[in-house]
Amino acid sequence: MLRYSVVRRSGASGLISGQQRRGFLLSTAVAALGGSYIFGREARLADSMHRGELHNRNEDYAALKAERTEQRIRALSNNRPMEPRYEGHVPLYLHEKMLLFAISGIRAFFHPENGINIVQLGEATAFPFFLESLKQTMLADETGRRILRDQPNVRTDILDMNKLSKLPKNTFGYTFYKWLEKENVSPDTRAPVTYIDDPIHAFVFKRYRQCHDFYHALNDLPIIIEGEIIVKALESANMGVPMATLGWMLAPLRLKKPQRDRLYNTYLPWAIKTGLSCKPLINVYWEELLEKDVVELRKELGIVKPPDLRAMRAQRKAMIKRINEKYSSNKL
Repeated sequence: MLRYSVVRRSGASGLISGQQRRGFLLSTAVAALGGSYIFGREARLADSMHRGELHNRNEDYAALKAERTEQRIRALSNNRPMEPRYEGHVPLYLHEKMLLFAISGIRAFFHPENGINIVQLGEATAFPFFLESLKQTMLADETGRRILRDQPNVRTDILDMNKLSKLPKNTFGYTFYKWLEKENVSPDTRAPVTYIDDPIHAFVFKRYRQCHDFYHALNDLPIIIEGEIIVKALESANMGVPMATLGWMLAPLRLKKPQRDRLYNTYLPWAIKTGLSCKPLINVYWEELLEKDVVELRKELGIVKPPDLRAMRAQRKAMIKRINEKYSSNKL
């Protein structure tokens, strides 16, 4: 009897052990298959994401993005004082214009090297009465009227830089080309007008902005803070540009004494005298004068070329170097 019970228990134990083994093997197989499915699926998903195949092929995401952008623009335009009147126009309320003037003015004073500050300050101070006066100046001149009618753009593709580079060296076009090359700038970098409401006024201001480099090149003034102040004084005296007036009056306060002395003693008197006496520069169709002799062009406009600013800066630098060398040798 005892033997029978022992055998019975051992048989039961073997049965339980066999069931446990089968359960373990079954769970292991399920786990392996499930893991293979899950991790294999994850690997396939990762590969598909890497190849960009998970997107719904039936949806045009570029169109959806453009539609969302258009919706945001419409929502913004509904909060504007008027509908945009030309491409890129952003109408502003009066308090927004005042805020733009204050912020851009502060930024331009402390960071004049940042072009966006100058661009915003220029438009914030482009008051309608100033732009209307400049427009009337153009309407009173035959060439000015043609410029208003044609509304030309100063761009490299229109000016044809390759052609300018092959012009005779005495031409204004070649002078302009070499100046661009020397200063490493391009006419294409001029920002479009954004915040001026009247379309004609916007073009007048764009024309003023795009012709700025012509004034630099005609007078061989470099794109450094001194050169910019000189050109701003010329524009202020010639066209009455408010931002230019603020620029030449306030910007010298940040300069060192030798720089201020050069401006006050030589260049600002030249710029103001020249600006008041020469032809209104807004009425010059520069694109039609590229093949003209640069000396004759200055005479026709009533401009006398100023002293070479680069040479004056180089002379002072050389003088300081000689003084320092002499001091060092005496000290030894």
